Amino acid sequence: MCHHGRPGAPWTTPTSVEGANVARGEVVWTPPLDVAQTSRVGHFLAWLRATRGLDVDGYAELWRWSVDDLEGFWGSFTEWIGVRWRAAPEAVLAERTMPGAVWFPGATLNWADHALARAVERPDEVAVVARSQTRDASELTWSELADATARCRAGLRRLGVGRGDVVCAYLPNIPETLVAMAATASLGATWSSCAPEFGTRSVVDRFAQIEPKVLLAVDGYRYGERVVDRGDEVRVIEGALPTLEHTVRLRYLGTGADDWSALVAEHQPLEFEPVPFAHPLYVLYSSGTTGLPKAIVHGHGGIVVEHLKTLALHHDLAAGDRFSWFTTTGWMMWNLLVSGLLVGATLLLFDGDPGYPDLTTLWRLAAEAELDVFGVSAPFIMASRKAGVQPPPHRLRSVGSTGSPLPPDGFRWIREALGGHVQPCSVSGGTDVCAPFVGAVPLLPVRAGEIPCRMLGIAAEAFDADGRPCPPGVQGELVITEPMPSMPVGFWGDADGSKLRAAYFADFPGVWRHGDWITFTDDGACVLSGRSDATLNRGGVRLGTSDFYAVVEELPRVSDSLVVHLDDDPDDAMGRLVLFVALGPGGVLDDDLRRQITGALRTELSPRHVPDVIEQVPSIPRTLSGKKLEVPVKRLLGGAPADAVASRSSLADPDALTWFEAYAAGVRHDGAGP
Repeated sequence: MCHHGRPGAPWTTPTSVEGANVARGEVVWTPPLDVAQTSRVGHFLAWLRATRGLDVDGYAELWRWSVDDLEGFWGSFTEWIGVRWRAAPEAVLAERTMPGAVWFPGATLNWADHALARAVERPDEVAVVARSQTRDASELTWSELADATARCRAGLRRLGVGRGDVVCAYLPNIPETLVAMAATASLGATWSSCAPEFGTRSVVDRFAQIEPKVLLAVDGYRYGERVVDRGDEVRVIEGALPTLEHTVRLRYLGTGADDWSALVAEHQPLEFEPVPFAHPLYVLYSSGTTGLPKAIVHGHGGIVVEHLKTLALHHDLAAGDRFSWFTTTGWMMWNLLVSGLLVGATLLLFDGDPGYPDLTTLWRLAAEAELDVFGVSAPFIMASRKAGVQPPPHRLRSVGSTGSPLPPDGFRWIREALGGHVQPCSVSGGTDVCAPFVGAVPLLPVRAGEIPCRMLGIAAEAFDADGRPCPPGVQGELVITEPMPSMPVGFWGDADGSKLRAAYFADFPGVWRHGDWITFTDDGACVLSGRSDATLNRGGVRLGTSDFYAVVEELPRVSDSLVVHLDDDPDDAMGRLVLFVALGPGGVLDDDLRRQITGALRTELSPRHVPDVIEQVPSIPRTLSGKKLEVPVKRLLGGAPADAVASRSSLADPDALTWFEAYAAGVRHDGAGP
């Protein structure tokens, strides 16, 4: 319940987990005693108390209000944070149904207007710090960033780009990419990017769907010691995009033409086209493991308000803070990273191999750039722990983790290697909404292996197969039961919305099913256990794949792994559990390692987790965004042809399925299961 007119309550939640059936990890981070006075979410709460007469008793109650009263929460937040409406909204939420929710009708705004607002307030302060393995370090002040955006905007206009046109980029995580994205948004045109490590088929499968007018492309890059020329790839991409009118080449590696200089040669005043809340800002893509990647359209307004909330209230970022997330331009985390400008943060953009010359590279950059908030992937944190990395002295106050569930030892490593004052911020969401559903907040303690809370305004729940909420401690499907502003405007080319409905709303009508297994505790924390379509159902007991990986990949000789459950034999109630392991250079899967793997799984998980077969593979197949191909490998072993289970252009290594294809053929030829 909400209380009116009473003093603020302590900002920690109960630690009991009545109803939960698993042991919880220890607390690895505790909020400072003055968190209500020093954090942005604390300031928001004080503002609510002063202006709305709303006083809530702890984070759980704050979250409950934020989802029960969506209009009250989002209306209050956008007023408090200062959304720069060009035309004021007539309402907050005119239509609540999913899909089809209508947010802030009548409002106009522009993402780039928010991103560059500090150019007026603090023109001479640093906005962007850039580090690259291809060229020298550089920085841009806010005024320089605004000037570069104005010049790029003028250049795009000369090329005929205007409201509704599409600009695509085959560019790395460098300042020019940020400038071009902001310039595109300022015109009301639509942006989309692929990282230069994507192969031509992957790029064409994405860009051809959205009919770009202009392509921005790099000549090549360095990745550690490797020199990668992209001249041939750019020519192939150009030839496969029939709507393309102009290609602007950026000389980055130093081997290609320089069209960028001419594009940004002319200065004109920086203006921002006011657009409706749902006007397309950019297009992101699903992994595309089967068929073409889904082209997911995100709107200006949804991204502005969702990213402002995530970065200000949950990551506690404010003007003058320094922020980075290791990402490429082909992952949604790049879009969240550049939205750091919305809160006035200084960004660190890094392009290169995070493991070159060793795994201290990113931690050293974080220290040198004096980052306050730094995000990486869960596998990178675990690799740093496994390698015994000792980060240098730093000023970090939080470390983000995403991409896959962070095992408990990852939380502990952050505490031990970076300091007990550094908050581990494991988050989980999706490209589909370009935002997290669950994550951390300054008000709540963090336990090893757990994500502390549902994000404000996000009605995340666990459902059973019949669409009923699961009690605390019971694993279920992650669903979103109320609309959120950054749900997709739609899929490109899906005029009647049928593909979007089939993707998210077919299982539970009117409810978003995300496709992850999640378990909530009675105090609102949660644990994710992997994709629900990759479940290991062993004798009626559901096993999450992330549990396997946390144990197996902790072993020194194992560098990567993938597990599948084959349940195609009606006479075998248990099915067959097959574990594939990739080892370090020169590694061999011998009987000793097999015993280590089975012993660790039996001891740390259960006898049901012990695989029937363990096989050594050259590499584990992953998508371009780093997701393991659990379901495609299972289908391949079940007899489906390789080309039917995954598009090779969607893979980080197009040849990664070749071994599995031969293995499956051998198994079928022998007439026996693995």
